[in-house]
Amino acid sequence: MSFPALHIGDLIARTPIVQGGMGVGISLSRLASAVANEGGIGVIAGAMVGMREPDVASNPIEANVRALRREIEKARAATTGIIGVNIMVALTTFAEMVKASIESHADVIFSGAGLPMDLPKIFQETCEAKKEEFRTKLVPIVSSGRAATLIAKKWMSRTGLLPDAFVLEGPKAGGHLGFAEEHIFDENFALEKLVSGVTDAAKALEDKAGRAIPVITGGGVFSGADIAKMLSLGASGVQMATRFVATEECDADIRFKEAYVNAKEEDVTIIHSPVGMPGRALDNDFIRAAREGRKKPFKCVFHCIKTCDPSTTPYCISSALINAMKGNLDKGFVFCGSNVGRVKGIVSVHELVETLRREYEEYMNGAKAQPAAV
Repeated sequence: MSFPALHIGDLIARTPIVQGGMGVGISLSRLASAVANEGGIGVIAGAMVGMREPDVASNPIEANVRALRREIEKARAATTGIIGVNIMVALTTFAEMVKASIESHADVIFSGAGLPMDLPKIFQETCEAKKEEFRTKLVPIVSSGRAATLIAKKWMSRTGLLPDAFVLEGPKAGGHLGFAEEHIFDENFALEKLVSGVTDAAKALEDKAGRAIPVITGGGVFSGADIAKMLSLGASGVQMATRFVATEECDADIRFKEAYVNAKEEDVTIIHSPVGMPGRALDNDFIRAAREGRKKPFKCVFHCIKTCDPSTTPYCISSALINAMKGNLDKGFVFCGSNVGRVKGIVSVHELVETLRREYEEYMNGAKAQPAAV
């Protein structure tokens, strides 16, 4: 039994895997196009996508928008598959990045790290300004059915639009987490227990939408068996990020990837991010120095996150993540998912997807072979 396709409106991903957006240079056009070529949805992350632009400090909006347009164009040249963009609500460049993604004909915009209430308004304004009916799908990233319902209600009342899908991101995800710190390890907030709340919310909206609204689940999805379990709970697809870091096509430095391969379960820690959210990362001297007060407030040059206050924040998260992406791990840190300790080597995206497919099929064939309960 092979992978079922993931349908988001008229988009059809023959592999029901969304490669999670990993900001500050981890998932750019090379990784995204490789995933799209395997039938999944490849995702370019918008956060500090312009970090290599010479004017990123003096002209951050134009630098990041320019770089994002170029990454989408490069991905398009490398694949005929589905290319998405991940744009954090917390970005100071949010509106400009959304507009640029739509105008560049990104297939999907995934948006979290806040509630993307203005996403459909920007979409409509872009269509009107360009006098073009863009087909970009709008997909909020949520942590509960309540958030999904709230977003849909606001979108409908303000614009008449509804989400094309939802991504439910659970507390085992990497990077910034949409949960209070006390809920991260609370079994009541486990991804498996949250799925029905979001699928029920989506189903309640489908009559109004006149179409299916699929739910994609992420955060701790590691194997083909995990994919099968998520689909059995009502998800239409999964989002995976950690697995795609340890691939040849990932846009990060080899030392970043090797940090994943060498990681052990006990190396994973929760940090208090300057963004104002908890985050999951690999513990190191940089993180310990921040915890111990050995980092001091800094002069902000990027102005990238709305919620970051340089006068009280002990370090620049963009600088830390840029250093890590370049392999300078002593001057930054590595975001990761909870299962990073299970990564054993660096493979190609093709090898990874084929492994997941085989594991999925073995799990499904094993489930079919089980005798029926009496």
